[in-house]
Amino acid sequence: MKIKKEYIILALVIVALSVYLVMRTSDRTQYELPDIPRLEAKEISKLEITRDKVVMAIHKKDEKWYIGPNEYPADASKIKNMLNAIENLTLTALVSESKNYNLYDLDAEKKINVKAWQADKLERDVDLGKTASSFRHTFVKLAGDERVYHARGNFRNNFDYTEDVLRDKLVLALNTADIQQIQITRDQQSLTLNKRQAPVEVKAEADAKQGETTQEADQPLWQSADGRPVGEAVVEQILNTAARLQCEKFINDRRKDEFTSPLYTLQMKGAQEYSLSIFAKTDEKDTNYPSVSSGSNYAFLLSDSQVDRLMKDPIITPAQPEAGEAESETEDTKSD
Repeated sequence: MKIKKEYIILALVIVALSVYLVMRTSDRTQYELPDIPRLEAKEISKLEITRDKVVMAIHKKDEKWYIGPNEYPADASKIKNMLNAIENLTLTALVSESKNYNLYDLDAEKKINVKAWQADKLERDVDLGKTASSFRHTFVKLAGDERVYHARGNFRNNFDYTEDVLRDKLVLALNTADIQQIQITRDQQSLTLNKRQAPVEVKAEADAKQGETTQEADQPLWQSADGRPVGEAVVEQILNTAARLQCEKFINDRRKDEFTSPLYTLQMKGAQEYSLSIFAKTDEKDTNYPSVSSGSNYAFLLSDSQVDRLMKDPIITPAQPEAGEAESETEDTKSD
């Protein structure tokens, strides 16, 4: 009889534990994630990014994006990444209800708050924390919700920019094939290079010797106005560097018209005219040169390496004969 009672008690304990475990598991998994209506990237008209009380407003005008009241052009590729992250924001799991936001970099000092508007209506308001250890999720917190969630993707870095970094650094853009004339001014001396028109290809006559070349085919593509020989590779390097020239950063405390007496000026003519002027460094220890161009409304800085590529001298200096060769040529002349 005693053994029977023990079996009954044991069975009751097992049933109780089973019910507890089922309920506990159910409590941990039975929750509903907030429903986030999809917001199409093309419908977003304004962004506001706040970090540590610093607010950066970005707005769209005529299908282009501008930063702040000064309307600095924004980097289109960076803006595209932002918009895609907002459009694809998807919550995957509830992480915490403890309000220990510093564990997830969601405290006031470290979080990045992102707001997005459609026309005049605020459609997104989310705090971004750090990336999860898997690097496949980002910790986020929605406005009006104290809980922390996993959002799909690693996208915090898409919003972690200062105004200067987010600005479009492209300061000159041109099609190198379109350029027909280059004028270089340096040390108060000017050099003009003209592009030779490519000859029309004409088939050789039947009795022409195989391998015969015409004098025109041997002419260089670029020629100086005064007939000096030109290094084709140097000219191409100058054009390729200028083709999509991006600055290191902008100069915000001086207007471009305040810069005078450039060290070097590059003027290029094609269907349009382009110009770039490079000025002396403010300090010898600086690693950037102040510059202005026809492609930007703002003065900017170019790196030493960029300036080195642009300021190459395209004129080829005829090689001087060595001393032994010179003496030999003199003796040959005398013997003749």
